[in-house]
Amino acid sequence: MKKTNEVNVDSSSDKETLPAEDSQMPPIDFSFVLASSVHDMKNSLGMLLNTVAAMVESSPPKDAEQAKFFSTLEYEAARINGELVQLLSLYRMDEKTLVVVIDEHHVADIIEEQIARNDTLLRSRDIQVQVDCDPDLGWYFDNELIGGVLNNLVVNCARYCRNQLLIRVIEENGFLCIAVADDGQGYPQSMLLGSLPQAAVSFGSGNTRLGLLFARKVLELHKSKKGQGYMTIANDGPLGGGVLKLYLP
Repeated sequence: MKKTNEVNVDSSSDKETLPAEDSQMPPIDFSFVLASSVHDMKNSLGMLLNTVAAMVESSPPKDAEQAKFFSTLEYEAARINGELVQLLSLYRMDEKTLVVVIDEHHVADIIEEQIARNDTLLRSRDIQVQVDCDPDLGWYFDNELIGGVLNNLVVNCARYCRNQLLIRVIEENGFLCIAVADDGQGYPQSMLLGSLPQAAVSFGSGNTRLGLLFARKVLELHKSKKGQGYMTIANDGPLGGGVLKLYLP
């Protein structure tokens, strides 16, 4: 009987090997991923702010320490929410997907909306807000974008002013001027750069100047035959502190 020699055949050599590049996933668009994440975080923070406001309304603080705790919580949540909105808007500006709707609005209504939006925060810090604006004054602008700029200013003033905030609106050289003044220590010298504030970013202090960049970009989106929107920053305002002026054509 003949002995049969068994031969092992490695069939792997017969398999077709795909090029490495064909098996890779397409590159991730991190700007889109970040924008989507920012949008989700913004919505969650909005719900948190509403919850905090409802909680304070139904169960007022029992003492000054508790009031300060709620005030800090609301301020930080409002600040982060505002920065997320600004980031998302700046991304859309860069992608040329931001929809700008210029229409006529009563200026006083937009201001009162932002004050009401931050009512709990302002009351908890005992900040008195004075508005000097003709109730019948109308102007053409995007109310969502300008409202966002004003909201950011009100939230920041709640942190840096002592207890007074003044919002004054006038017509100046054919432009609408919305001046936001406080009784704080004023703006640092590095920010007093006229109509185009571009001070250095400070990650150590947490001040990235994002609010200024957002405000400047929003104002520049408003254009007419008179020119485009701009802003100025100064100290020694009507309340003794800083004053930031928004100009709309």
